[in-house]
Amino acid sequence: MRPLPLPRLGTPDTRSPARFLWWQARQQKGVLAFAVLMGVLTFGAQTVMPYVVGAALDSGLDSGLDGELARWVLILLAAAAVQVVTAAVGHRADVVNWLRAAFASAELIGDRVTVTGHNIGEELPTGEVVTTVANDALRLGEVYATAARLVGSLAAYVVVVAVMVPMSLSLGLVVAIGLPAVAAVLALLVKPLQARQAAQRETQGRLTTLGSDTVSGLRILRGIGGEKVFADRYRAQSQKVRQAGEHVAVTQSWLDALQVLLPGLMVALVLWLGARQAVAGTITPGELVTFYGYAAFLTWPLQNITESVQFLTRAVIASRKIIRVLSTEPATGTTPVRAAMPAPGAELVDETSGVTVAPGRLTALVCADPDQSAAVATRMARLDDDAEAGTPVRLGGVLLRDLDKAALRRRVVLSEATPHLFSGSLRTELDVRGTTSDDEILAALHVADAQDVLDSTPDGLDGELAEKGRTLSGGQRQRVSLARALLTDAEVLLLVEPTSAVDAHTEARIAERLAAARRGRATLVVTASPLVLEHADEVLLLHDGVVRARGTHHDLLDAPTEAGARYREIVGRSLDDDATTEDHERAGARRTEVAR
Repeated sequence: MRPLPLPRLGTPDTRSPARFLWWQARQQKGVLAFAVLMGVLTFGAQTVMPYVVGAALDSGLDSGLDGELARWVLILLAAAAVQVVTAAVGHRADVVNWLRAAFASAELIGDRVTVTGHNIGEELPTGEVVTTVANDALRLGEVYATAARLVGSLAAYVVVVAVMVPMSLSLGLVVAIGLPAVAAVLALLVKPLQARQAAQRETQGRLTTLGSDTVSGLRILRGIGGEKVFADRYRAQSQKVRQAGEHVAVTQSWLDALQVLLPGLMVALVLWLGARQAVAGTITPGELVTFYGYAAFLTWPLQNITESVQFLTRAVIASRKIIRVLSTEPATGTTPVRAAMPAPGAELVDETSGVTVAPGRLTALVCADPDQSAAVATRMARLDDDAEAGTPVRLGGVLLRDLDKAALRRRVVLSEATPHLFSGSLRTELDVRGTTSDDEILAALHVADAQDVLDSTPDGLDGELAEKGRTLSGGQRQRVSLARALLTDAEVLLLVEPTSAVDAHTEARIAERLAAARRGRATLVVTASPLVLEHADEVLLLHDGVVRARGTHHDLLDAPTEAGARYREIVGRSLDDDATTEDHERAGARRTEVAR
């Protein structure tokens, strides 16, 4: 058994499907070579048997039951034993080759998706990526699973022709020429089969994309009454997939039928010619049996060769899709590392806006346009080097794009406004780095005021969360996301609207606990909530993409400047937007304070 994920996959050759397939073959050359050896031995033992049966028959007819016949019988038994052992061991090696190639391709795709950021979604639909992992990786693995049978079949053909031609030139030529002729006829169907398989693959990818979009947006569709429209679209695309599958099946059925018919006709021809020669006395009865045995045996290598060509055709199509995913450029990390990581405690500075996240301080960023402030926090996390080239961000005076991305991710963590949760246990959802104890997880849930999530999840931390956390409310998902961000224990934590989906009482508890939990470390919170702003060491007012004022929450509230008026307007509007019926009295007091 091999552990997964596979270590040291290397850099794949994505210049063409052929180069990619050859690169993967080199990655598993040891087990592939062993499987090919077993295949050659299996087919070699098979080629011995018709010859031995014919020789034993002639020996029995000439000399009766003597020692020579016994020797031929022992040779036959030995060949059968070799075939049984090598076929069993070889089949195991074939399966290993198949799974190794399939899992390696799936792992390469997964690695690429994790580093490309949002670029993968812009280049390819989600359904296309899913289909590439679910189908194309397995199709690619089939090539390596049949490699041993292909090589063994070709070796068997060469051996059979070498044995038959000296025994009977005419029969040997029938087999030597007939088998390639049959293969050539069957090959005529491979190209249209490849085209139809490619068309089916495209329609299947679009169907998967449509299905994933529909499922993820089902709640919205129900809200606007659009289920029927999207169901009709899915039904129409399903019919296209069915029609494409039927086109593939028609070509495949002709190929399967000819695989039986044409070799059968060749066997009948060899048998008829051989019988005439046996009657004429030019070949012995044993040689007739040998020729018939070889003609019948060669139908199996022919089927293997044809099947291998079909698998190779599908693998080429699959490789193109895999290469398309692997060729997607990451949004970050494509440039070489040019600088060493700054020492701990370095300032994170966005030069364009003037936003500074100082060590040991909780900084809040306020803006009338939430998208502007969120954009600042996002680029401070280095998510897109090209898009952020014109708005440089420095850590300890060093440009983020010049630093090692993996090391930067450990030090600077961004939690966005729209949380994305994954399926799995609550523990694995929160402990994304696999180094956190249960006590630390419970402490983070306390800071995020998410005890209700733990209580409502069956089996507690071991309980399963549904895909995208759909069984949780919006506020619960947000609080789980906040707890997850806290558990990274990042040196610099960037939080975008971490409490926008919770009520005022919960927000007040979270704000107080968050300030205490992050004391001594750099934290930036993008928010306009006065309940959070009260706990900030420094508040930055962003206007037109630039910091216009800074100070404590109360300093900015009291400021008689234009910036102070703008700040009071933003905070007051936040109060109006967030107030609930039970919070009206408290909100009124806040407005009085704002109006001072």
